[in-house]
Amino acid sequence: MEYSIGVPPSTTDIVQQKFVAVRDGLDEVYRRRWAAAEARALGRGGPTIVAAATGLSLPTIRKGIRELASGVAPTPNRQRRPGAGRKPLTAGDPDLLKDLEALVDPVTRGDPTSPLRWTCKSTVVLAEALRGKGHDVSARTVERLLLKLAYSLQSVRKTREGRQSPDRDAQFQHINAKAKEFHARGQPVISVDTKKKELVGGFKNAGREWQPKGQPEEVNVYDFPDLAEAKAVPYGVYDIGEDAGWVSVGTDHDTPAFAVATIRAWWRRMGERVYPDAKALMITADSGGSNGSRPRRWKVELQAFADETGLEISVCHLPPGTSKWNRIEHRMFCHITENWRGRPLVSLRTVVNLIAHTHTQSGLKIRARLDRRTYPIGIKTSDAELDALHVTRDEFHGDWNYTLTPAKEPSSDSRN
Repeated sequence: MEYSIGVPPSTTDIVQQKFVAVRDGLDEVYRRRWAAAEARALGRGGPTIVAAATGLSLPTIRKGIRELASGVAPTPNRQRRPGAGRKPLTAGDPDLLKDLEALVDPVTRGDPTSPLRWTCKSTVVLAEALRGKGHDVSARTVERLLLKLAYSLQSVRKTREGRQSPDRDAQFQHINAKAKEFHARGQPVISVDTKKKELVGGFKNAGREWQPKGQPEEVNVYDFPDLAEAKAVPYGVYDIGEDAGWVSVGTDHDTPAFAVATIRAWWRRMGERVYPDAKALMITADSGGSNGSRPRRWKVELQAFADETGLEISVCHLPPGTSKWNRIEHRMFCHITENWRGRPLVSLRTVVNLIAHTHTQSGLKIRARLDRRTYPIGIKTSDAELDALHVTRDEFHGDWNYTLTPAKEPSSDSRN
């Protein structure tokens, strides 16, 4: 604070200057005691001057004066003397916590016929229900009590994977051993799967993205499929050894023919250049869907691919209920989802570009291409087509692990 030359500062200015110098190091108790000491030193009218200089109220300063007069030293780390303050509601209402727990978890702790069994259990609703039981509580008090009872706001967690096969762990060991064998021989190992189908148009996409304040991108209120311009079906191939991937964005159906067409596109545009001397290819896939262990057409399409390329194709399916363990899920698809979070997928071109521009610090690179071809569903595979397969099943779970060998030498066109 500056003063004009020759004009002495007022008493209020002096007290204010002193208070500004010490207030940051004082808690509530010592702040009012300091103000009380200054007021007593000033004598008559001191509390009023100190109140004007510090902004503290007169009752606060007078309370400090009484504390100084009593000679009682303040208790360390306490704002009030022991026993002071309002008693907790649970002290005079012993049934409050019990009734609250019965409302929060009516199935295990309370009455299954509780009125909140089928209601969103917000603090406002819980407070209203408790008041109906004779407890005088607010929503804020309910929140503090829930924290005291070790409750917290939580979303549901996806942990149930369905019925597990007793050979689940043995199958994973089989897959890992085979993948190591292929890598040791310099042969490619890929993980394949279909990403979640996406509606193309001005629809909300989960996640948030930096935008000018107060200017969020506007999208449709409703996510009805008939409002979509198209449906994107991303099928991916992830090269485990190269940390690279290929995604074909289809617009028709997710069929075995579409799955193998994507593998074929990866091989011709990426895989063949990286593995020019490859004689075999290992594929890890889910047990269900277009690339599942049961669809006959999946094996027929793979046989055609093996005949075209001359590759010996070994397929290992993940055990049922473990699709999220597939490498492509947590090595590629998760990064694609992160890259387009909060971005409406307004066109198929947007989908392809966002996928193709996905990369990570570890070096993941992805190429993507739109596939507008049609892939009809309901195509029947005859027993004769199945019998014509050159398939050898592994001794361990031949339904999950099998190898398709070329039925003839690959044509020269298939290498171009």
